[in-house]
Amino acid sequence: MSYGIDLMGIGGRRHHHQPLNFHLPQHQQESLVVPDEWAFLSSFEQQYGSIHPFFYACQFMEALKIAEDEHKFMFVYLHSPEHPFTPSFCRETLCSELVVQFLNANFVCWAALADRGEGLQMAATLRPASFPFCAVVAPAPGNSLAVLQQMEGPISPAELVEILQRTVEEQGLAFGGARAINEEERRRARAKEEEKMRADRQLREEQDAAYLAALQIDKEKEKRKHQPPGGRVQKPVEASNKLPDHDRFRYNPTQNRYGNGKITASKTRYTDHQKETTTTNQGRDPQATTQILIRFPNGERREQSFSCTDKIQSIYKYVDSLGLPGVGNYKLISSFPRRVYGVDQMGITLKDAGLHPRASLFLELL
Repeated sequence: MSYGIDLMGIGGRRHHHQPLNFHLPQHQQESLVVPDEWAFLSSFEQQYGSIHPFFYACQFMEALKIAEDEHKFMFVYLHSPEHPFTPSFCRETLCSELVVQFLNANFVCWAALADRGEGLQMAATLRPASFPFCAVVAPAPGNSLAVLQQMEGPISPAELVEILQRTVEEQGLAFGGARAINEEERRRARAKEEEKMRADRQLREEQDAAYLAALQIDKEKEKRKHQPPGGRVQKPVEASNKLPDHDRFRYNPTQNRYGNGKITASKTRYTDHQKETTTTNQGRDPQATTQILIRFPNGERREQSFSCTDKIQSIYKYVDSLGLPGVGNYKLISSFPRRVYGVDQMGITLKDAGLHPRASLFLELL
């Protein structure tokens, strides 16, 4: 994994003006990475005690990700035990209460031994002229790393805190502003997605309510139609009336305006559609079934099951197969929200059209 480092020194001990290629380890030296991290803490605490900044015992990129998530800069310390300035810096500066409190409150801290593992790689990349060596880094756009400040050699606690404070104030506007913009964009995207989900859920609830209301109205009409007038007992229904409405008009010989050939053709079309629908419904996942209630201008209704992957054209084929009288050119309309499903929508699936799992459509003659 390669990262470009943009070195931007601010009052640092030494400035680099050329970009460097920073190569971090991927899946190599697995036996060294974790032991190196704990080796630094173990060695440091044995010699200087447990009062020190909170150093994350993890890989460099993991600590950098933590800093990015917490919207903080990262404080990097390369420890060189054999350097003559190291003991005084660790005891008097790095472990001082002022430095510990300031680093823990404002930075994500990471340290490593300068002569092994990732610490050696960082030393080879940043090329410190002297030790002790500290740096302030931050993730930058384009999968790169920005070094905002480098501090080398002996330094007092007050001077270190002053440099760190100035770095946070001056660089925080640029890097913090970019992070704030990205965070705001992510927040807006999440809010937009949540609003879309709420709107879809509300639309589905309203469609279900409209469907159930239409179904209830049709049931009431059907119930009133079969109620005996004036409390008289209803006469037995003839065998021919037991057929569905669309079958009665096809088999009723009094309807002479429909020739025998047309009636036969309608019967054949409907029978074929029944066979096709029965075959399709067998083995269908119930969750993939779409219930469509179709209401006709004469008050009749038909309810039919489709697959959610069927297209709008399937509903038209079903209506055509009924061969209802007076139904020529027409279009299908959803009542709420009002939407016309015409020629341009023939190729849309029922699910994409918002008709799944159930919907109520009105057939409007043209």
